[in-house]
Amino acid sequence: MDYFETYKNLPDEVRGCVVVIGNFDGVHLGHQALLERARNMAQKLGKKVGALTFEPHPRQLFRADEPFRRITPYALKIERLEKSGVDVVFSLPFDWDVASLSPEDFVERILVNGLAASHVVIGHDFRFGQLRKGGAETIEKAGLPLSIVSKVHGDETTGELSSSHVRQCLKDGQMEEAAAILGWPWEIRGEIIHGDRRGRQLGYPTANMQLGDAFHPAYGVYACWAQIAGESQWYNGVANIGIRPMFEVDAALVETHIFDFDRDIYGQTLRVIPVERLRGEAKFNSLEQLVQQIEKDCIEAWRAFSHVTSAS
Repeated sequence: MDYFETYKNLPDEVRGCVVVIGNFDGVHLGHQALLERARNMAQKLGKKVGALTFEPHPRQLFRADEPFRRITPYALKIERLEKSGVDVVFSLPFDWDVASLSPEDFVERILVNGLAASHVVIGHDFRFGQLRKGGAETIEKAGLPLSIVSKVHGDETTGELSSSHVRQCLKDGQMEEAAAILGWPWEIRGEIIHGDRRGRQLGYPTANMQLGDAFHPAYGVYACWAQIAGESQWYNGVANIGIRPMFEVDAALVETHIFDFDRDIYGQTLRVIPVERLRGEAKFNSLEQLVQQIEKDCIEAWRAFSHVTSAS
């Protein structure tokens, strides 16, 4: 997959794509309907599929004073777009200059002159340009062929197919429901950092990483799958996501105890897929009580693995 952070002076081989536009936070089933429409049109026209997206997420510019956590941090979003059949990603830096473009200038500069879009695909509610005044009518007025994808409705399992619904599921610790909307199991990635080695002292060593700009799911203990990035094997494990109230950690961490695993992996990237939330965070009266609870968590995690599909 090709990747560009500009719409200017692009090589000829990536101009003329069927361009699908969106923020794509989550690359959920609703987004995938847009991408499928673009793939079908690209096949018909003999063109590549280009995804036009924006970094940082516009909300981070417009609401800079409000914390914003991503369902799919940048690298994961790009990976999910590639897995969804995108040939080229145009990831435009979203600043006040871009935000202030009139809808007509946005279309002329970016879609026509920059990308030379052969066809444009948008969702039914897509708005763009200064004060979000632009829409389908602006693109059509510029003479660009356009496909508008109607709102995609989920079934009884998924419900509404939207980023906000995914966020609510994660906030409630409903991992299976979130995966149903996404069409893939949500994951957290991060560099494995040194901790206080308390887990090792208790007999349950953990691989620790910060949540970073990833969305914070409901704090608690989860049955999880874990994988060292770049390797093929997935391991079963149990992860505590949160602030460890017993030890007063300042920033939220993901602390993963990987079953039957004993390797030095500091500095490597860990992928953690929370499978099922087993319980909320808790503060214990003694380390002995904590160890007893961890033992129960591990047993409960194996129960959870008995009725879920493998990560691989």
